[in-house]
Amino acid sequence: MTRLRDARHPEIEAIRAIERASAARFRGVMDALADDEPSPARVLAQRIETGGLLVAEVGDALAGFVMFRPVENRLYVEQIDVPPAFAGRRIGAALLDAVTERARAAGLAGLSLSTFRDVPWNAPYYERLGFSEVADLTPALAAIREEHLARGLDEDARVFMTRDA
Repeated sequence: MTRLRDARHPEIEAIRAIERASAARFRGVMDALADDEPSPARVLAQRIETGGLLVAEVGDALAGFVMFRPVENRLYVEQIDVPPAFAGRRIGAALLDAVTERARAAGLAGLSLSTFRDVPWNAPYYERLGFSEVADLTPALAAIREEHLARGLDEDARVFMTRDA
């Protein structure tokens, strides 16, 4: 059984390990991304403090996480990862549903995220979960795109998506 809960500070390195394991799926597709460093510990600590980091547990094991923050009238999903050992159990979908519930409880419109357009476990996956591509970026989403460009991400391969709460 999967249990979702707020992340705790002592779990930061385990969360970073999940991100590394998940990034390995990009090897041979986007090697630079596969080799990229996981989210900085200080950012994870900030999200824990603001309630923007949830984990999934299966038994005693961490089986995934989602990191998010408010952006305009939605919760922006900054990172979501489920390690390959736990793939196919709808853990990612459950994490997104939990964030959607938080958006709804806060009176927000829903979720937003940015992902790779053509990677099967990215945009096509989110479409199956009810996300739609954003045609015109809001100022805040355009600023996130600029952050991505500064990090060296290929924004031509990426798409912003939203899902209503």
